[in-house]
Formats: sequence, C-alpha cells, structure tokens
Amino acid sequence: MDNRPIGMFDSGVGGLTVYKEIKKAFPNEKIIYLGDTKRFPYGSKTKDSIIDISKQCIDFLISKNVKLIIIACGTATSQALDTLKSIYDIPIIGIINPTVAYVKDKKYTNIGIIATRGTINSKSWDKKIKESINNINIYNKACPLLAPLAEEGWNDNKIAKLIIKEYLKDFNNIEALVLGCTHYPLFEKIIKKELPNTNIINTGKIMTNYLKSTLFDRNTKTIKTDIFYLTDNEENFIELSYKILNKKIKVKLIEI
Repeated sequence: MDNRPIGMFDSGVGGLTVYKEIKKAFPNEKIIYLGDTKRFPYGSKTKDSIIDISKQCIDFLISKNVKLIIIACGTATSQALDTLKSIYDIPIIGIINPTVAYVKDKKYTNIGIIATRGTINSKSWDKKIKESINNINIYNKACPLLAPLAEEGWNDNKIAKLIIKEYLKDFNNIEALVLGCTHYPLFEKIIKKELPNTNIINTGKIMTNYLKSTLFDRNTKTIKTDIFYLTDNEENFIELSYKILNKKIKVKLIEI
C-alpha cells in the first residue's frame, strides 16, 4: 500500500474539474493540487516556456513526496508531457493519451477538439489520435477566450453563450467533442445546448476511468487533508473552487 499523495497541477482553476472527478472515485487518496495562477494562462506561451514552467511545478510536487503526477492541463500536456517523461522517473500522466484510448474504444470516425491556441497549434491531439486510430476525421478549433472567462467565473452568462455559439458554429455532424482544456467542462451545459446530439468528452472523467485501471497500489486509509497551493490570486480561486466542488477549501500561497 502506497500512502503517498497524488500530485496534480494546472495553470489555474480548470484542473479542479479533474480533481473533482478523481476525488469522487478515490476518496481515500490524498491529493496535492498546485494552481499556477501567477503564470496563467499557459495557452499563449511558447513551448519552451511551458516546459520550463511545468518542470518547476513537477519539482515542487516531487518535493512533497507524491507517488505520481497528473498534468491537469491540456496545454501543458500537449506541449511538455513527452519532454517531462524523458526527464523524470516518477509516473506523469497527461489528459491526452487516456482520452485517445477512449475515442478508439468508442470507434468514433468524426470528432471535434476544442482547446487553447497553443494546444491546437501544437497538433498534439491530431498526432496522438492518428497514431492510434485509422480513418478518423478530426476537426479542431482554438478557443482562447474560454479559459480566461472561466477564471473570471463567467461560465454561464450571455457573453459565454455568445462566444461558445461562435466557436462551435462550424462543428457539423461530429459524433463527439473533446474538451481539450480542463477549464472547458465549466461550460459543458452551454456546449451541450449548442451540440445536443454530440457526445461531450470531459477529460477529467476519462482520466478517472484510466486511473481505475492503472492505479493498483492505492491508499486504503481515509485521508481528508488534501492541500491546495497557489502561486498567486487567492480570492478568485477560492470563489470559483466553491462553485466547482461545492465546498470551501483553504489554499497556501507559494513561490516557485
């Protein structure tokens, strides 16, 4: 039995959509969450910058003696995961590979992907999907305004609805839509209204199912002391975390 915590990081509040699903499935696991709010958003940064930032986040989590690290961020997964796995011995899991396996299992032939501009421009989703699945059509759309809207808590107002309507107007006849940024599940209700006949793929739920099949050495003791670290901007995070988790959390500010 490995009682060490699970480490998780994101550029802000979006990764809490992943945390929520994992905590629901693994209530005995202690999770250390790092929200890098000081350097949000990641989506507009260069690949080298994202790799450097991700290394700092991972070094911090390793210093907390975690047993594995989840990159709860689409941009960091797409830009940095392969490099990080070549540097560190600790297991590091991003949101892309488990989702690709899910898409393959469902035998989809036409899918859409929405994500940050950095993620879409990296073509990481396209590459991983086409390496694993033949004869699949992929339709991409960069949605750079959604993560900042989520961080402001504007996930269910007229502005959000208009922006999402514009972003999704060209998605016709797709079977599934991948929410390639962990902030985007906060807009899931609006997205479902725009695409009522499309399966919306929440990567947090996919990650949880993946961990159920791979996390063999689980903690069996009940631990309630999850720790949330932020690099900046405590007030917004706490307010939004309550909306996502329906509970109050305490955060600690750190410098990395």
